[in-house]
Amino acid sequence: MNDTCNLATLAQSPTRRQMLVAVTGGLTALGIGSLSALARTQVGVSRTAESIHQEPVFKATLKRVYEALTDAKQFERVSQLGAAMQSGTALGNKPTQISGEAGGSFTLFGGHIVGRHVELVPNERIVQAWRVVTWSPGVYSIAKFELTEQGSSTKLVFDHVGFPDGQGQHLAEGWKANYWEPLEKYLI
Repeated sequence: MNDTCNLATLAQSPTRRQMLVAVTGGLTALGIGSLSALARTQVGVSRTAESIHQEPVFKATLKRVYEALTDAKQFERVSQLGAAMQSGTALGNKPTQISGEAGGSFTLFGGHIVGRHVELVPNERIVQAWRVVTWSPGVYSIAKFELTEQGSSTKLVFDHVGFPDGQGQHLAEGWKANYWEPLEKYLI
């Protein structure tokens, strides 16, 4: 075959958009309706998982922010400034405990939040298997804290995934009221 024949064949080939329109039309004729309906028919795959992404900035060094989140004495002081402790809604009376090692456990907010450190990179990253004690046994989410220097401040890029359906809004508000706002007050 020569180049002219190949170009002629390509010119007659349908575009990607034309193919998608044809497939969607065919699925509609079969009663499926759309590609999104086809995606929903796949068993066991969620397409609507909730996640939280927040980026608070603190007027403090990377080291200071990292230590406030990973040192039990400092975090206890931070948590005392949070909405849950101020309103008396924190459950339990267990002391704040935070291991300084990857694989180590933590207990926060009177024992209402527990988990394990998956990864600890000093002054840079914290990854936790994190849960509320009222969740079903064995259910853990992943909370990731990435610290980056931003001038004389620290930007914390936070991502939280894997929590039970319907908890996103409540948890997002909780991170702000019980972590970021009190941490900002503590670091002043």
